[in-house]
Amino acid sequence: MTSAIHHLRAAGSSIVLDARGTAVPAVLHWGADLGALSPAELESFADSLVPAVGPSSIDEPSRPSLLPAVVDGCSSRPGLAGFGLPGGAPAALRLEAVEVLSPSAVRVVLVPRGAAGHPVRVEIDLELTPHGVLQSRAAVQNLGDTPFALDTLELALPLPGRARELLDFSGRWPRERQPQRRAMEHGTWLRESRHGRPGHDDAFLLVAGTPGFGFRSGEVWAVHLAWSGDKRLFAEASATGRQSLGGGELLSPGEIVLAPGERYRSPSLVAAHSDQGLDGLTARLHAHARAQSPTGTEPRKVMLNTWEAVYFDHDLERLEALADAAASVGVERFVLDDGWMLGRTDDRRALGDWVVDPEKWPAGLHPLIDHVTTLGMDFGLWVEPEMVSLDSEVARAHPEWVIGLEPGAAAGDPASPAPAPAPVSWRWQHVLDLANPAAFEHVLGQLVTLLREYPIAYLKWDQNRDLLGGSAHRQTAASYRLMDALRERFPGLEIESCSSGGGRVDLGVMARTDRVWPSDTNDPLERQGIHRFTSLVVPPECFGAHLGAATAHTTGRTHELSFRLATALFGHAGIEWDLTRASAEERAAVAHWIEVYKASRELLRTGTTVRADGPDPALWTHGVVAPDRSHGLFAVVTVAATREAVPAPVTLPGLDDSLSYRVEPVLLGGGPRLIQDAPPPWWLDGGVTATGRQLALVGLPMPLLAPEQSLVLRVTAH
Repeated sequence: MTSAIHHLRAAGSSIVLDARGTAVPAVLHWGADLGALSPAELESFADSLVPAVGPSSIDEPSRPSLLPAVVDGCSSRPGLAGFGLPGGAPAALRLEAVEVLSPSAVRVVLVPRGAAGHPVRVEIDLELTPHGVLQSRAAVQNLGDTPFALDTLELALPLPGRARELLDFSGRWPRERQPQRRAMEHGTWLRESRHGRPGHDDAFLLVAGTPGFGFRSGEVWAVHLAWSGDKRLFAEASATGRQSLGGGELLSPGEIVLAPGERYRSPSLVAAHSDQGLDGLTARLHAHARAQSPTGTEPRKVMLNTWEAVYFDHDLERLEALADAAASVGVERFVLDDGWMLGRTDDRRALGDWVVDPEKWPAGLHPLIDHVTTLGMDFGLWVEPEMVSLDSEVARAHPEWVIGLEPGAAAGDPASPAPAPAPVSWRWQHVLDLANPAAFEHVLGQLVTLLREYPIAYLKWDQNRDLLGGSAHRQTAASYRLMDALRERFPGLEIESCSSGGGRVDLGVMARTDRVWPSDTNDPLERQGIHRFTSLVVPPECFGAHLGAATAHTTGRTHELSFRLATALFGHAGIEWDLTRASAEERAAVAHWIEVYKASRELLRTGTTVRADGPDPALWTHGVVAPDRSHGLFAVVTVAATREAVPAPVTLPGLDDSLSYRVEPVLLGGGPRLIQDAPPPWWLDGGVTATGRQLALVGLPMPLLAPEQSLVLRVTAH
């Protein structure tokens, strides 16, 4: 076997793996770059970190392992759990080899230990990307002659003792990614998703850091699972002194049973370290997400989605008028939302029948699409391929394709005088079993037929319920295959991942879609917080940010146009508002906002997201700075009434200390409302010149913004 110490380095990060001996390799360090170390120095490094033997414990030093196991004297969460069938013999492993795949990647191979236990082979792949992001995946293969039931395959990464505080997220529809912080105490902080999707309460990103870490300060370590099904993330601290972060797919009992020779591979556990606070994590994760994204370098088109404008009322004349209004303000893509399918008059029927309704659309979608494309826009369409209504042609013809449905339970089936009870519905819909090859081919065939008949540039792909039955693993894998198959057949097609808003936002689905919809709310106050924390992982060009109506559909709150425009500027911009009801003044303001967005979208697509740590929790500052730091776009936001009557100067981070910048207000929709008409002189003069160092450390006094307002600032090297 190979006996070696492996040091992976990239972009200011390091991980050191000690694979000497026959134990599962120990992770000696994961964090800041240790610099170039010779083989002799690595040996000394490893030897210097051998811990003392604790009292009343195993009689040899215990070191953190990628795959913790009880047989190695580790009492933390097991990395591998499972048993052979029949008989229940567990797996037991020893190290066979560490294979060097490249200077930035290694593979650990584990094989059976002696004759005890069920024989399995485990491979662990570690790669430190050029952005300093650690990707780790594990695979297990059944080497026995009988089936092997896999319960758990999770990887763990060590944390130093100074990581004493945790941050993760929860939420609900439509209020996703709400932060929650706690101290790192003895025990396990375990976050599990059992929705068949990440869910609105998804932990999203689990961060451990030095106490009080912020956006621009503190040292932090984080993990995210790139998977759109059930999952676990955990932080664990033991009285033995060991701490770790980790995660993996959450498997139901019996969900993965490997036949002899069969192999399972886990989703990627994505991990990153930063000694510059959460913004340092964001810089790494955004670079990683952009490198994985299928989206090219073309400009991100401004779109109008019809849902909150017309709902199910699909009338050609009304939609043509909406398209005219959209084109007049500079919209580039027109997306027809739910309601176009056969018999789809409300949300209780017709899901699964992906054919155009001949009553609403006697000439098909051609008249509308022709009108849209004549106006210079391209066309997008809403679909929900993973779901089905019981009142649909497909459910009546193939009840066996509906997860949990007994024969005869589909609506309108005259062959069953006493229909079997249907599974629990959610938003009046059920799940189509895409893991069934026949159901998969049926949906794929209907979508391919649509895309061949119509020039559809964009699919808004929705997923409006939890699974509640069936296999989350197989359903998620089948959904991925369906997206991949469509993109292979239609290379120019763009796909948006929507899941009743933000129920499926993760790096797994982002690797095969062009953007995610972070929430069903277009309330700008809610969106400020949702954007703030979604953008920890998701770059601004990859999440939809739409201008809604004055009174939000989801909350009933009313906001001024300026606040709505400023909030929707920092993302992939769109509109979810009936522009035919907007005044001429409002349309002019929207047109100006679109001009500002189009001038800024390359910055948003390539720039660095930054956020300031301000003293007042009611006053937020965020922005995007160009890669060469020559310019940036910032927003100063009051999410509530400020603590002080005259708040402290606002800092603008991320600029070049040595450059001077011109700071100018960008007034959208008339600009933010002020408490008093006595702003600082620079505001009255239309701008000010200051050094990057002043802007980052001292800041600028701001006008006194009323609550729920946003001031946009353009910053340009002078």
